[in-house]
Amino acid sequence: MPIPRRRAPLTDPEVSAGLDTIFLEQDIEASFSDEVTTAAESQVAADAGTKSRRTDRRDLPFVTVDPVGSTDLDQALAIEATPGGGHIVWYAIADVMAFVPPGGPVDAESHRRGVTLYAPGRRVPLHPPSISEGAASLLAGQDRPAVLWRLQLDADGSLVDTTVGRAVVRSREQLDYATAQRRIDEGDEVLAPLAVVGRRREVIETDRGGLNLPVPEQEVEHGADGYRLVYRAQLPVEGWNAQLSLLCGMAAAQLMLEGGWGLLRTLPPADGPALALLRRHAKALGVVWTTEQGYADVVRGLDAGDPGDAAFAVQATRLFRGADYLPLRPGVDVSDEVMIHAAIAAPYAHVTAPLRRLGDRFATECVLATVAGETPPEGVRAVLDDLPAELRSGASRAGTLDRAVVDLFESLVLSTVSRDETFDGVVVDHRSSGSVVQLHDPAVVATVDVELPLGEQVSVRVDDADPVARRVALSVVD
Repeated sequence: MPIPRRRAPLTDPEVSAGLDTIFLEQDIEASFSDEVTTAAESQVAADAGTKSRRTDRRDLPFVTVDPVGSTDLDQALAIEATPGGGHIVWYAIADVMAFVPPGGPVDAESHRRGVTLYAPGRRVPLHPPSISEGAASLLAGQDRPAVLWRLQLDADGSLVDTTVGRAVVRSREQLDYATAQRRIDEGDEVLAPLAVVGRRREVIETDRGGLNLPVPEQEVEHGADGYRLVYRAQLPVEGWNAQLSLLCGMAAAQLMLEGGWGLLRTLPPADGPALALLRRHAKALGVVWTTEQGYADVVRGLDAGDPGDAAFAVQATRLFRGADYLPLRPGVDVSDEVMIHAAIAAPYAHVTAPLRRLGDRFATECVLATVAGETPPEGVRAVLDDLPAELRSGASRAGTLDRAVVDLFESLVLSTVSRDETFDGVVVDHRSSGSVVQLHDPAVVATVDVELPLGEQVSVRVDDADPVARRVALSVVD
């Protein structure tokens, strides 16, 4: 499930105390044991000789494009035009297996964690920093082992050929999204192909029936009038960059299906209750959703600069909650429907974020074995069937953390409003504690302790809001 990036004024005592409480309640520990730290440092030192056994592609002009301040850099890109209007996308992915072989202390700890956890100003990494922010991260100006994808596209942006293998690469620049967008707008020759390929892939995605949800960044701001929620829409370059990851994931899935070994990312179509709930959120936030429109049509028509539309995009992430992983083994028959990722409308695999997701490392090894005409290593085959449960557990922890951060944000915003002020909303769901109300402005979700009809428009008053306890009490105003 896509989780929005969230930001908050970390110097505010209420924010800091709220985050501290969340981490304490959820027993989240960012540090690693001495055993794991020492093992990671040993693996980093031992990798010095492996680069000689890799294809040297330091000639390619790779750059990375990530959020500001990122240090765990999974992907680097270089795109070159070909005769006839096509492109070759070179996509370098951090080769974490070079530093985390199966069976050691670092591997065991990564299985326990499953994913990197993110909260405002905080990160709980999947791997020790010596790996995730050091030797494996595709930092600019550093020689790095990578799994290098060569994705050849025709003039329409369709994939016509895929090759993949191990290489050593060197990124030329580390760019944040705003810098990359500015450079593209100014006609930068290195980055201009990203816009061309990204736009073409977006058209192909729409024609395929896929949907890449443009989840905005959510931020709490503290001003003279108290806290307020704001949303930052994605820049176009973020969507284009995401298209490369999707392209690589779909290419990986096809290779897995050809070779019989792999780990697919799956998602069933959204069911009726989930869509009905999302429709009620649309009503509350003023998003037009006609009976003739599918949810993909609504999402594509959202105005990124409208706060109600942005809040609706965040609520739409609930449609991804059925996402899962499917191990593939030769001879095991799986129906086409089960293999499809409904939002992507194609088979898909996670292989582009091995520094932050456990499964990507093993899925990549399945692909490399297929390309070499071999069987994946025993250390990969042995854990393949256990990975879905471990990845679900990690995703659950990430979701629980994010839900607590959202509750903190919403209680902060409501803690500074007048107790005499009323807010309009719509009843969107029922819980054992009462009715869930989506407010229009501020665009927060809270509960009243009475059962009201779904879809009913109501006015509410804030009786209490405690940011540290993340507790909000609303009452319905006649």
